[in-house]
Amino acid sequence: MNKIVLSTIAALTVASLSVNADEIKFYQDANGQVFTAPAADRTALDMKSVASPKKSITIVDQKSPDFLLGKQTHINMKFVADDNSDMWLKAGVRIQGTFQNADTTNYNPDGSVKSKSSVPDAYLRRVRFEVAAGFNKWTSFVMDVRNDKANFEDKGEQGFNVGDAYVKIKKPFNTSLVNFKLYRAKIDISRTETVKSARVLAYDRPKVADEAAQYITHNRRGTNIQAYGNWEKKVHYQVATGDGVYSGKMKDASGSTLSKENNFGGLTQGSFFYGGKVVLSPFDGWEETSRTETYFAKGKHFEIGAAYWASNNINYDDGVVSQKIDHTLTNLEMSAHYKGLFVQAEYFEFDGVVKAWGLAELGKSNGWYATSEYVIESLNYLAPFVRYESWDKFKGTDGYDYTAATAGVNWYLKGNSIKAGLVYQTEKYGTALKDGERTVNTIKLTSQFFF
Repeated sequence: MNKIVLSTIAALTVASLSVNADEIKFYQDANGQVFTAPAADRTALDMKSVASPKKSITIVDQKSPDFLLGKQTHINMKFVADDNSDMWLKAGVRIQGTFQNADTTNYNPDGSVKSKSSVPDAYLRRVRFEVAAGFNKWTSFVMDVRNDKANFEDKGEQGFNVGDAYVKIKKPFNTSLVNFKLYRAKIDISRTETVKSARVLAYDRPKVADEAAQYITHNRRGTNIQAYGNWEKKVHYQVATGDGVYSGKMKDASGSTLSKENNFGGLTQGSFFYGGKVVLSPFDGWEETSRTETYFAKGKHFEIGAAYWASNNINYDDGVVSQKIDHTLTNLEMSAHYKGLFVQAEYFEFDGVVKAWGLAELGKSNGWYATSEYVIESLNYLAPFVRYESWDKFKGTDGYDYTAATAGVNWYLKGNSIKAGLVYQTEKYGTALKDGERTVNTIKLTSQFFF
């Protein structure tokens, strides 16, 4: 046994010298003894694998900056099979907590104050268990089980449901131009909606983007099939088709839900949704390599994108009106960052909007938001951010306007793995919107643990 250990150490020592290890061959017999000469009972050793064995369990992102509490982690812990490195399992968790206070002022039609209220609330914005599995070099499966907004307002503990649940087929033709996702995977109706919620600046995305997430397919991930890819990170695309809208998330221009707040008579959809998105990074050295809003003052990127989606033949009966409508959504996006500064903006246009349940009147809606963050490395990655949103929920009619101004600061204690935030938001609702004209001022203390 000592002879085997010594011979192995000798082989590793030689391999570590300035002499190129590829120029020296090593052989091992049935007893494990290492030799430098071949023989009938000896097999060649792969010295690269001996000297640098592949790690089978990983979690830390070695390219991460050093935050106050250390380097951030990758998305989930990865376990690689020792006998087949193409097979692996990932598992992780995400929890976001919010303590907030909302001050609401309601107005009469003449503009005078009708009432005021102040409501504190503490809830879990997101609670998720995430898992993924690699079957071979091409195919993997990703899913999560979630219980979001537990204890939010008067909703209680909620229940768990499946979020993502898709099969990814990566580079089946050995090119980044063609990849596939099957089943419950996000369609890119909005950049901020596509970015993983652990990597957004504010846990609550703009309301106009949340509407886009329901306008084409349920929660932007109704069962679908999609193809996507990129050309040298300069051009990214996605095309998809699949299941359409969900009645429980359909709203009229005022914000009233179809199935819960009206005498709902049923909904069917006579066709799959379809559409796609193209994103361009035109400048050399400024290519977008990942969809995120948190860059930690590293690198630079610039991109612009456009999408068109259609979800047609939606037949519904709201108890008064029975009609067929077609939903179309146009989305334009731009994002860029240079070291500590990040900016992002999006525009949305909706067609086929129902003005009010019980009416046969349809129209259009449009809105936009812009957001920016600046990361201060010298203050342990403290990062103030701002966002402004404007949404005309039914064009051509007064009273359907919604605006929101948000300012806050995130503290990346361990990147996105551990972070805390303080956010202040002012929202203004028009007279024709649900619950009437009002102003809501909310202050939130947020936290996140994610790996």
